[in-house]
Amino acid sequence: MTKMLSNVVESVVLVVQEPAAVADAVATGTQALFTANNIWMMLATALVFIMHLGFAGVEAGFGQSKNTVNILFKNTITPIIGILTYLIVGFNLMYPGDFNFIDGVFGFAGFGIGFDPAVSGASIDYASGGYTYWTDFLFQAMFAATAATIVSGAVAERINVSGYMIFTLIYVGLVYPFLGSWKWGGGWLDGMHFYDFAGSTLVHSVGGWGALAGIMVIGPRIGKYVNGKVVDKPGSSVPLAVIGVFLLWLGWFGFNGGSVLSADPDAVSYVLVTTSLAACTGGLFAFFTGRFVFKRLDFGMMLNGILAGLVGITAGADVVSINASLFIGAVAGIIVVFAAITLDKFHLDDVVGAVSVHLVCGIWGTLAVGIFSVNPDHTFVTQLIGVLAYGAVSFPVAFLIFFVLKKTIGIRVSEEHELRGLDSTEHGIRGYTIIYDE
Repeated sequence: MTKMLSNVVESVVLVVQEPAAVADAVATGTQALFTANNIWMMLATALVFIMHLGFAGVEAGFGQSKNTVNILFKNTITPIIGILTYLIVGFNLMYPGDFNFIDGVFGFAGFGIGFDPAVSGASIDYASGGYTYWTDFLFQAMFAATAATIVSGAVAERINVSGYMIFTLIYVGLVYPFLGSWKWGGGWLDGMHFYDFAGSTLVHSVGGWGALAGIMVIGPRIGKYVNGKVVDKPGSSVPLAVIGVFLLWLGWFGFNGGSVLSADPDAVSYVLVTTSLAACTGGLFAFFTGRFVFKRLDFGMMLNGILAGLVGITAGADVVSINASLFIGAVAGIIVVFAAITLDKFHLDDVVGAVSVHLVCGIWGTLAVGIFSVNPDHTFVTQLIGVLAYGAVSFPVAFLIFFVLKKTIGIRVSEEHELRGLDSTEHGIRGYTIIYDE
């Protein structure tokens, strides 16, 4: 005991005599924490990037084999366009800072990003020690590209590549970041305490509204609806679709976990738990619902139920209880099935169920924050206002872009090319080629 007291006294004396040493120790600890935070954010960025491979797998697996290369081509060009447009204009449109032309509604901090010694030299102060300026840009750029990928899956197998690329360029480059600034950029919805933790509305519903507009303007695939009946068009590879779903689930650890914006162990681990639980109940209840409605074990619905649960929990993964996350995922798993049925009744042909998963369940997840959030500032009315505001802009703008493209350059391939398959007619190669030895 005497020895312990002696060590304490010596430590106190050392602190009093050598304040510089204490300051150095604090600075070292702060730098180490900053490094850990930034490493996690970079890892989360990589996980979100992998989600593009997941989307490619789901879309190619659910699509017909004759269109596989075309689908993979679009899913490869999407992150390329998304990242570059976010570099040129998107990042500074989404996060304008003090450069507001219409306060809280529209702002723009200038074109491009560049090496700024002032920013780089003070990177530890950029986001309260959470991450660097460069990590911030790349993490957010991955989210931007995701919104366009959602559209790709819905309009697959009949949209031409040029029309899709132009739509992506405009929607991801201008529409997505402009709308994102309303919340994540400190805009008017943020001032109202509208809450969307990782993008149930800002990413998934915005992409879902674009997908809905696309399938309405382009129309269904040839032969999808005949004499009032839905004609099944079997996908090329169920295993590929399964791989895609699991890659997306993995990527969601970065999508939601990275949205903590630091490596805070308690916050990150809690978000990963609620995220996974919602995915589980989403898949489970989609399976139950599909069994009840279709009288079969519908594997595709279960896969989309997992994604529905993930989309649903994304808005409030950090502010809802464990039990609430289970319920949010379960409801998402149920409504995704009925949403898909409803789309078919209106002859709205969505190849992968993007509208059902991302739009419908994105809306549900955002509203659920107003019901289950532990934060009293998050009200149902505010969440509803946010949902309506994003829908009121996203859908008509996307519809207008598609409509103008349809009337000018055209956005649909010819009937001959659609029937033969886009791989051989548009790209000159096929995704699946079997060569027999003679």
